[in-house]
Amino acid sequence: MPMAANEIEALIREGIPDAEVEITDLAGDGDHYAARVTAESFRGMPRVKQHQAVYAALGERMGGVLHALQLTTAAPAKE
Repeated sequence: MPMAANEIEALIREGIPDAEVEITDLAGDGDHYAARVTAESFRGMPRVKQHQAVYAALGERMGGVLHALQLTTAAPAKE
């Protein structure tokens, strides 16, 4: 059974409490999503570590229930 976008968003927010999360269903099938995750806690963290933090928040669902996730991560722009 595919995951709903709001489930993905909730898991990411639970694992990364300061995250702003945008989820887009790329294929309309509930299996292929894009996620843009912005979090102050990412500041100074290499992109690979940012992605690993998101994957850790998703746990075993990534590659299982959630088939594909196009991921963009960043720290918020400084004002």
